[in-house]
Amino acid sequence: MAYIQQSFSVKFEYRVFFTEKIFDSSNSTFADFLEAQAAEGIRKKLLFIIDEGVTAKHGYLQEQITAYCEQLDNFELVQDIVVVPGEAAKNDLQLFYWLINELEKYAIDRHSYVIGIGGGSVLDLVGYVAAVSHRGVKHIRIPTTVLSQNDSGVGVKNGINYHGKKNFLGSFAPPVAVFNDAFFLTTLHERDWRSGMTEAVKVALIKDAGFFEWMEANATKLSMGDLPAMQQLIYRCAALHMAHIGGAGDPFESGSSRPLDFGHWSAHKLEQLSDFELRHGEAVSIGIALDSVYSFLLGWLSEDELLRIINLLKQLRLPLYHPLLEADEDEDNPGVVAGLEEFREHLGGQLTISLLRAIGRGEEVHVMDTDLLQRAMTMLRDNW
Repeated sequence: MAYIQQSFSVKFEYRVFFTEKIFDSSNSTFADFLEAQAAEGIRKKLLFIIDEGVTAKHGYLQEQITAYCEQLDNFELVQDIVVVPGEAAKNDLQLFYWLINELEKYAIDRHSYVIGIGGGSVLDLVGYVAAVSHRGVKHIRIPTTVLSQNDSGVGVKNGINYHGKKNFLGSFAPPVAVFNDAFFLTTLHERDWRSGMTEAVKVALIKDAGFFEWMEANATKLSMGDLPAMQQLIYRCAALHMAHIGGAGDPFESGSSRPLDFGHWSAHKLEQLSDFELRHGEAVSIGIALDSVYSFLLGWLSEDELLRIINLLKQLRLPLYHPLLEADEDEDNPGVVAGLEEFREHLGGQLTISLLRAIGRGEEVHVMDTDLLQRAMTMLRDNW
């Protein structure tokens, strides 16, 4: 038998910049990055896709982007497009195809940059549009929410929902850069401010007990909208996420292990069952509470540790329970427990769920006891 062996690795590298008022004429952060990518004899195109929720709060933004780009020597702004905000952006297959056509219309090629500005859902959509156009157009992320600045916006995943399943279509395609602009946080709805902190709670619980203690000490500031405290939270959370993605040896999740998805198996299903009325962060908060109680019932977490987790979520004014957790299941309307199989299918291979051995120490399991899950749901409902 004859065969040819092929083996190679591809290096990915990108920076997350922390700044404020990114398109102010006095802020050169974005321009400096672009000009460092300039190539002699090639005038590169820029196409912006912007979350409508952002333009509604920052009505000057498109005009400001136009003025900013006019000062660039080697880049040309060809269009800025405004799209629907939130999960609706990921549920609209026609919007996805329309954006692909817009890239073709403006001759966006692999020397061009597609720049997404918005929350995590819009950035997921934009990243996927860029990834499948010409087998990969460079994309830049400018996250505008707590959730996208500390978690999804700094990662390597893109996607849209399909057949009612979260992120069924998607890609692993790192951005060429991420720009976290703290000024966008100042106009967030209180609900988005709060729910975005869930991913920080999650990563602290599975990786960094000291970060969890910091959040306990600063919970009042965080819940009351203190921007410097939030900037510290975002920086630490983003750093932990990026360290895991780059250092765990499986950035594109080719295996079945996804420790950064602690609390997510039920959250994805809750979002779907609520017709996405629940914010992602709110659903993850409920998922964290559920899996923490389950870990306690297994005998892994002490009662004191469980109460610290519950109390932090309450201090941050995050939800712990939703009636849909215990909704009746039938063949046509599978409940939350069906999320276990959907999570396994999404990962491929065996089911892998992260639980807690202690605050700051996660551990993976491959089986969940559904009777114990029901006890955990009941405990959440009756006690908190």
